[in-house]
Amino acid sequence: MTRRARGRFIRSALRLTSLRLRLVTVFALVALVAAVSVSGIAYWLNRDAVLTRAQNSALKDFSQALGDGAGGLPEDPACEMLRDMGTIMTSGNQTYQVVLVDRGGEDGDCVIETAPKSFRLDMVPASLVDAVHQRREDTEAPYHLYWQRVEIDGDPYLIGGAQVIDGGPTGYLLASLIPERDDLNSLAWSLGIATALAVIGSALLAQAAATTVLRPVARLSNAAQRLGEGKLHTRLEERGADELAELSRTFNAAAESLERRVEDLRAREAASRRFVADMSHELRTPMTAITAVTDVLEEEVDSLDPMVAPAVQLVVSETRRLNSLVENLMEVTRFDAGTAKMVLDDVNIADQLTHCIDARAWLDAVELDADRTITARLDPRRLDVILANLIGNALKHGGGRSVRVSVREESDEALGRDDVVVEVADQGPGIPQEVLPHVFDRFYKASASRPRSEGSGLGLSIALENAHLHGGEISAANAPGGGAVFTLRLPRQPPSENDEDTDTDGGDDGDGGGAEGGRPGEERSR
Repeated sequence: MTRRARGRFIRSALRLTSLRLRLVTVFALVALVAAVSVSGIAYWLNRDAVLTRAQNSALKDFSQALGDGAGGLPEDPACEMLRDMGTIMTSGNQTYQVVLVDRGGEDGDCVIETAPKSFRLDMVPASLVDAVHQRREDTEAPYHLYWQRVEIDGDPYLIGGAQVIDGGPTGYLLASLIPERDDLNSLAWSLGIATALAVIGSALLAQAAATTVLRPVARLSNAAQRLGEGKLHTRLEERGADELAELSRTFNAAAESLERRVEDLRAREAASRRFVADMSHELRTPMTAITAVTDVLEEEVDSLDPMVAPAVQLVVSETRRLNSLVENLMEVTRFDAGTAKMVLDDVNIADQLTHCIDARAWLDAVELDADRTITARLDPRRLDVILANLIGNALKHGGGRSVRVSVREESDEALGRDDVVVEVADQGPGIPQEVLPHVFDRFYKASASRPRSEGSGLGLSIALENAHLHGGEISAANAPGGGAVFTLRLPRQPPSENDEDTDTDGGDDGDGGGAEGGRPGEERSR
């Protein structure tokens, strides 16, 4: 997976885990709460209605049968009479069982159980027995019908009881509520399925709503990404009159304004580059002539009047400085215009360093530690520019002490390549921390008190551009023991797209952008 693909996947995952997921979650929670509330209310209402209807029906039948049977009994009925009464009460209705009790009758205590295996007197709760035998003085009927719901072996039942006449027999019934429980369980399952479907439906609806709402946001995000990548012509389609449409119009207006400003800046930058390039080319011809004259004057300086000789030497040095500045400006314009090319060759790094140091008479001031077998495919002229600038700056700011240059090979696992690493270390005071981030900036001066110096402030920036052209990098740091360390890292095989055999303005065989003719490279700002 490429880096861009991973970035898109991460952004999609973040979008999924943020607004879209929250919207779907809120919809699902609201639907769940609403469905559970409605289902719960519906269940309890139906439960109460079903149980009340079954209970009232059983109690009504029992009360009527108990009244009819007791009406035909004498004051002290015999047990057989109670047994016949119980048989009559349950013969026409199989939904409940009956227990009849007569205390102190003609045959003593008489207990009739129509189904002893299912319903016995000892199964009647004591609280219900007490309520049945409690006489009430505040009503016309001293005894009432009482009932209670109980569970027997895990199944629901209804137990009711009543005393017909004062001191007469008492009847109890046991009615099963299992069918009602099964009906209520079926209802609960139905409501549960309906709740689940409601939640799923709300989640799908939320997904559809989120897609509708977030689609313009996704388009805006993609447009902003393309705009950030430099595609300033990116625009959003303006549809509707809602807040998202207003946001699209605002984005389009901002993008249009940004495009105009960038085009204006590009035009100004291009004009500036053309001006610098034209000025550099126009200056090159007179500078060539002036340089030739100053070379003649320099050769005759010993024969000139002692009062005139210092002025001639100043003119010569300033002419060379101006010539170096023109060459550097021309090199910078090549980098800015993207026309700088490389002429690659197999280069022995140690030999290249020795040649660079020897050509500038630095042999006594540089300690070289390099493996003579390290080679790389580089542009020799541009490598010389880089090395001359780094070593020249180290000599200039090294406090007059020797500069150490070391070369080694390293494998860059992140990029999957082999690199050549050149370290240039001086023994000077080092680079101030506030200056360190700007050492490669063009025309940067560390101190405003000395804006004019021997260098133009372009050498290190040109060295960095040459390193980038090879696919490499230069970094600056301070050594723990003191002094500055510049590290040049170049691939042994540069990118194939830079493998060109032509060089723009290739007639320039000098050290464009580097140290020239034995003089140190450009100034390192400190």
